[in-house]
Amino acid sequence: MLFSYISDENELVQYCQQASSKDLVCIDTEFVRTRTLFPNLGLLQIYDGEQLALIDPQTIADLSPFWQLLQNPDVLKVIHSCSEDLEVFLRAGQCRPVNMLDSQIAMAFLGHGLSMGYAAMIKHYLGLELDKSESRTDWLKRPLSQRQLEYAAADVYHLYQICDRVIDEINEAGFYQALMMESEWQVEKKFSPIEPLKLYLDNKSAWKLQPRNLAILQHLLAWRYEQAVRRNLPLTFVAKDATLFTLAYKNPKSVGAMANFEGIDILDIRHKGKAMLNVMRKVNELPDDQLPKQMSRLDSYPNYKNTFKAVKQKLTELAAQNKLDIAVVAGKRQIHQLLTWHWQLNEQSEQSVELLQGWRGELFAQPIRDFLQSL
Repeated sequence: MLFSYISDENELVQYCQQASSKDLVCIDTEFVRTRTLFPNLGLLQIYDGEQLALIDPQTIADLSPFWQLLQNPDVLKVIHSCSEDLEVFLRAGQCRPVNMLDSQIAMAFLGHGLSMGYAAMIKHYLGLELDKSESRTDWLKRPLSQRQLEYAAADVYHLYQICDRVIDEINEAGFYQALMMESEWQVEKKFSPIEPLKLYLDNKSAWKLQPRNLAILQHLLAWRYEQAVRRNLPLTFVAKDATLFTLAYKNPKSVGAMANFEGIDILDIRHKGKAMLNVMRKVNELPDDQLPKQMSRLDSYPNYKNTFKAVKQKLTELAAQNKLDIAVVAGKRQIHQLLTWHWQLNEQSEQSVELLQGWRGELFAQPIRDFLQSL
């Protein structure tokens, strides 16, 4: 396959001007994320059906022509499994793509499961066995070999080959609008600012804690996240989950006492003990009316098992009526969101319940509300 290696700003401008006249482009990224919180961009791949380009972000200081292309509403951008690519766009360019289609989500709507890989999708449509031997490449290292460049180019070359077929099948099935809404929902989730003081709401053990201890966990998780962002480190490099929960549960009053608890990572205490103790001291000074409410354990709520089973069965029936696999409509997480909101537990807002929003809301919100009221 032929491709151009773009390492000059003028070449990038010319290519993006050409691509902006197309109806559709396929995009991929290569990055490294081994000891960092954020992905470090190594290469951008794009194919507009006429010219395939590999863009070197290490030699081009201004990538704005590429970011502008991503935000062009007249060009459909196709990406396979967009989650980490979106993080790259957010981190490297503060760029939120517009008019984007995730082909992995498309395959889910077409009955191929929630997480069909790129190689499996290409094999399904083209019968090709793709070479994945370069998947562990250090994309920040230069120069890249010819084999590495060909590997990167293949990710958008073959994707473009099958785009029309995928879109035709989606249109025939009647799910194109739902696919675009679901793709936009992925963008919305990734670009919604993280609120550090709400991270505790997603902690699976938080229900075990009393309000004062829960506040400690709340603030320790927020402190860890802010440290990780500031230093671009994985969360667990700052402090382990078990360490933070144990400190919240035990509420020790000194660094020396911290090291004696089972579940504590001693390196966390050695390097961050004083900082964590300072966080805890401030929380212990908070008045009771500033503490979070104790959280409820959803699966211990009265009649949880029967209600969960009934809701899942109802959703399965509704999905079948709309010729959808239940896995695409709702998994355990989405049903838990719904029940937590329905029972008014743990500050679950209606806007955060996926079954009541977007294309799911259009198809299922009213029937599932009526069903919940009937239980």
